[in-house]
Amino acid sequence: MMRVISGYLKGRNILGYNINGTRPTMDRVKESMFASIQSYIDNSTVVDLFCGTGSLGIEAISMGASKCYFVDNGKEILKYLNKNIDNMNIKDKSIILNKDYRDALLYFKNNNIKFNIILVDAPYKMNVMNEVIDLVNKYDLLYDGGILVLEYSTDKLLDSYGNLKLLKSKKYNEKYVNIYRK
Repeated sequence: MMRVISGYLKGRNILGYNINGTRPTMDRVKESMFASIQSYIDNSTVVDLFCGTGSLGIEAISMGASKCYFVDNGKEILKYLNKNIDNMNIKDKSIILNKDYRDALLYFKNNNIKFNIILVDAPYKMNVMNEVIDLVNKYDLLYDGGILVLEYSTDKLLDSYGNLKLLKSKKYNEKYVNIYRK
């Protein structure tokens, strides 16, 4: 069972945690991650890349984000995402993009959409974190002071990328969470 761990939706169930191909963020990791970024969330615009069932984006909305773009290209998973958004009654704060991450990032650039928080929890075997960081920088998708939160396993990441500087890095068993600030 997966639940919202904080904010006004705390305790609500998130459907779809056991779908083939998904790997939900463990509660302990999610709790620590959101405790680290709490001060950035209020009234923020967020994107949950590789959102799956929407756990991270829903958590951000629960903690006060004003809007979240949910991005995933899995047709099956999006059914669960839609159900979760309906069940939580957060349609007014949610925008779903059924796109590949590259297409979504280009869409944001072309539509002049910027973010306070970018959450990235890609399937670990994809090793796309460096590419995502490069595209976020190239397309200038973060507001000044905005943060990029990466949950990953095997990618090799640096302490800075252009104007993105590592704020915090934490290891949980075989997972890492890096938070960069612009």
